[in-house]
Amino acid sequence: MTKEFSPDRLDIKAFAQAGGHLAGHDSLLKYERLAQEAKGLHPDLYVDWDARGELRAEPGGGGQTWLHLRVHATFPMTCQRCLAPVDVPLDVDRSFRFVADEATAEALDDESEEDLLALSREFHLRELIEDELLMALPVVPRHEVCPDPVALESSAEDFEAANAEKPNPFAALASLRVGKPGEG
Repeated sequence: MTKEFSPDRLDIKAFAQAGGHLAGHDSLLKYERLAQEAKGLHPDLYVDWDARGELRAEPGGGGQTWLHLRVHATFPMTCQRCLAPVDVPLDVDRSFRFVADEATAEALDDESEEDLLALSREFHLRELIEDELLMALPVVPRHEVCPDPVALESSAEDFEAANAEKPNPFAALASLRVGKPGEG
């Protein structure tokens, strides 16, 4: 008999012991924080994910509980160069080792190369997927080549003329400096 696993309430240890596998093709709207970041650019995009559990034997008995996660999504953002919409591909390929509790994860975090999470019988896989995608978002999204040429001038032709017409903001301070010779 095969045990059914749910990404919304995943018993991580049982999932790893069974060598479990889950995959999904979810609407971006299923991930509330991601959908908010998309700012309605086009919410009909999808998040494709694949999760596999693994129990690795340790010397001296016991085993390490692992979760391998792959996620792909195309995320709508605004190009910071041309300010037009740009679809940014996001790819996550990470492995997580589960430990007994948060205190253990925190204690081992500095000396461990792998990502550590606390073991749970009701782990929310979609929350982990959303967290990983949010961390994968680029700080400065942009097209490889913008669809319309971007004007790289810092000013228009009439900028210098308009600048010359503006009074010097420090001219008023010069009148305050009037004093007797020798005073400083």
